[in-house]
Amino acid sequence: MGVVIWILQLMVIGVFIYFLSGRLMGTKLNLAKRIFSAVLSVVLTTFVFWYSYFRHTNYQEQDVIQQVSNISTLIWIGSMLLISMLLYLIFELFDPKQADDFTQGHENVLLRIRSNYYRKRRMAQVFRIAFKQGIGKALQYKRSYENDRYIAIVLRNILEETGGIFIKFGQVLSTRKDILPKAYIEEFAKLQQNVKPMPTSEVLNILTREIGQDPHDYFKYFSDVPIAAGSIGQVHRAQLRDTNEEVVVKILRSDVTRIMNKDLDILLHFAMWLEEESTWAENLGFLQLATGFANSLREEINFDIERRNMEQITNALKESGHQVHIPKVYPALSNRKILVMEYIKGVSIVQADHLMRQHQIDPQQVLSSVYAAFLEQLLVAGVFHADPHPGNIYVMEHNGAPAFLDFGAVGRIGPLQNRGLRTLLIGIARNDTKIMAQGLENLVIEGNLKNRAMLEQDLSQLLISIQYMDKISTETLVQRLFDIMKSHELKLYPMVSVALRALITIDGTLSSVDPHYDIFNEAKRFAIENKEDLAQAVSMAELKTTAVQEMILLLPQLKDMPRRIDQIFQNFERGEMKVKMDVFAEEKNAGFVSHWLSLLILLTVAVTFGIISVALLAIAQFINGMYAIYLNTASFVGLFLSAVILVRLSVQALRYSKRI
Repeated sequence: MGVVIWILQLMVIGVFIYFLSGRLMGTKLNLAKRIFSAVLSVVLTTFVFWYSYFRHTNYQEQDVIQQVSNISTLIWIGSMLLISMLLYLIFELFDPKQADDFTQGHENVLLRIRSNYYRKRRMAQVFRIAFKQGIGKALQYKRSYENDRYIAIVLRNILEETGGIFIKFGQVLSTRKDILPKAYIEEFAKLQQNVKPMPTSEVLNILTREIGQDPHDYFKYFSDVPIAAGSIGQVHRAQLRDTNEEVVVKILRSDVTRIMNKDLDILLHFAMWLEEESTWAENLGFLQLATGFANSLREEINFDIERRNMEQITNALKESGHQVHIPKVYPALSNRKILVMEYIKGVSIVQADHLMRQHQIDPQQVLSSVYAAFLEQLLVAGVFHADPHPGNIYVMEHNGAPAFLDFGAVGRIGPLQNRGLRTLLIGIARNDTKIMAQGLENLVIEGNLKNRAMLEQDLSQLLISIQYMDKISTETLVQRLFDIMKSHELKLYPMVSVALRALITIDGTLSSVDPHYDIFNEAKRFAIENKEDLAQAVSMAELKTTAVQEMILLLPQLKDMPRRIDQIFQNFERGEMKVKMDVFAEEKNAGFVSHWLSLLILLTVAVTFGIISVALLAIAQFINGMYAIYLNTASFVGLFLSAVILVRLSVQALRYSKRI
């Protein structure tokens, strides 16, 4: 019976250590590691104290009050706490990212345990597949053309066998010609995902659950056979009961959010491990690619976002005058798992010759409308269709007008990058490298072109290579531009890369209708019509008026200029020249300094506690009586607090170093 009570007491202490150490450390470790730290600290300290002390005393025969008031108990529990915290520190040291970075963190304990079990099992499966396909050998290779081909094949096989969102990730990577070498693009393009459609009963159950009543109360007709089925959802034709309007119903697959979030978590951890173990994965930015993919996919599985995308682009094109149709959405029947929108009866733009002839519409007019609408989205509104392939651009049967479909992938660029893109396109159209470099300056993350003269020289070679050609290939041009940026170690904003890939996609779509269609001439014409090409749109009289107005505004500063110059020379002669640098002007720098300053203050407090405690402990050796006991107690408490602060500081420093 005594052994059972002893075990129960240890369990209570273990729970206490678990919660207290977690609160003291502020750790974000997952549940399993926190439990393991608490259990291991209790087991280790109990064994050591029992072997070295408790077995030689009558500790087990004492009652609870005597045990709690015993100084040995306090030392024992304090040791448990310190060891538990040190184990936390070790886990933080070898844990590249905390679990909360990739999971929602709002589940209860039982769900977290089940989720953690699934994650570990799935992670083990992914690594088993990876090593079976030869990732261990690939990690040893350095970057070269031959090695790139081998590594690309290994990665493609891993993604293909792992399945699910891993295949979708590979398909997305096959479009990243701005970052990945040709070997990777070719291999990832081979990935195919065969998805079985959901059964009709499951579709009807989802509709009933989400709409709140029988779907037939809303739909006069609902097709059992889907028009299209993908890994995220599937699309069915239907007819509204009230208005008899033809619609399509896009339905999110059951449990897709839960499954994808877990698989995305696995993908991110795998990408992180890959970057840590190999320089080629780090050079390719594999983790950044996986993170970007995860963020976009999380948006894609929320149909509320797609509905807002359609609303934004519809409003952006409303006043433009471009004859391009955006499907109508029915918000009352739509939510994050269901999207009901107008059915577009027509065919893909690459198969629409007969419709355009039937309605006596010039194909060039349709292509110009589609491209102008896309440029309106990209260069004016800043919200654009990010995947304008032939399957997403239709020609409507009843009037021959073009329509954009599927707004799950939509890009957004800010005003600065928007202006940079316009400037870059104008520079290409005008054959001016200085304008192109100016545009690039707004498109790169650092925004600082170190060797501008050499960059302009490389850009001039690019322009020479496309001169005197009947048609400029967007894919070739953008790829050459990416190569120049890589050689100058310039990095585009992620959404700018999306915009350039969308330009390549729409060029391919329009060229498949008319191989001679030149999107750069159309871009130049669009810029002039929208008064973006200042050299063409502004008259000399307007330029003169603007210059005079600016000069008038500058007159006060110009009048004061001689006095300021004289003052500068006087200060220089007296040796009183001063240079003022505001390190804290940037929020990032201020945050960096303030963070490490706060850690330094805490370190000072911890060291001070430690020094004072050691001094008190030394003094206590020369004192007899009760004062010695008080001093020893205060010394050990101070040393304990010092140790707690130091371990907490170590964890905070490690966590911060992972974020910068």
